[in-house]
Amino acid sequence: MAALRPRPGLGAIVRSTVFAALVVLITPPYALASWLVLPLPPHARYRIVTSWSHVVIALARTVCGIRYRVRGCVPQGGPYIVLANHQSAWETFAFQVLLPPQALVLKHGLLWIPFFGWGLATLSPITVKRAAPGQTLRRLLEQGTDRIRQGFWIVIFPEGTRVPPGERATFHGGGAWLACRTNVAVVPIAHNAGELWPKNSFIKYPGTITVSIGAPIACDDIEADALNRDVAAWIEREMARITGSAASRS
Repeated sequence: MAALRPRPGLGAIVRSTVFAALVVLITPPYALASWLVLPLPPHARYRIVTSWSHVVIALARTVCGIRYRVRGCVPQGGPYIVLANHQSAWETFAFQVLLPPQALVLKHGLLWIPFFGWGLATLSPITVKRAAPGQTLRRLLEQGTDRIRQGFWIVIFPEGTRVPPGERATFHGGGAWLACRTNVAVVPIAHNAGELWPKNSFIKYPGTITVSIGAPIACDDIEADALNRDVAAWIEREMARITGSAASRS
């Protein structure tokens, strides 16, 4: 069960308000710019549009005091399929800073969010809708294969939704299934971002997030279900090591 958070102090409230105001201020111009660069090749467009995420992570550090440290290293080569736990909005931005160009698997409805979703739509995401599992997997395979062919990594959050620290959710097998069907190795990632940037919370807390990056797991001679269990077990072990390490809050 997730631990109860202490009542935020005035400093956290002020910093979070300033951060939110700055993000609201910079997002519309970036959304416009993302459509202006739409004719560019996908990788060039990605580099330009994701500079917004670099700014957001920089603002989180300088305004809110949210820093991060990395255990392990980003593997060379690829592309790979990243399977990670999902606690916060932070990792969706930070992975664009930490990892090579990537295609995020997300719900189609997110593309309709004003400004943010419009920019997101230009990043070649893999979109899935609430539909029959077979149809969803076909879309995942078709779009995933295309993005891998273009040299993009694939980022998937198998839990399907943000899960607060200390809680557990089922790891859905679509990402492992895609890895086995495309014979692309999986890179597991664990983090504790939800301790400082909680789900559905306006308040951001200062501290240091730990991001743990595992070695690539090959898909040779392994079934998708077994691969999914191995990834889930690795992430759970890492979460046991790093949970509660995000430093003090104020």
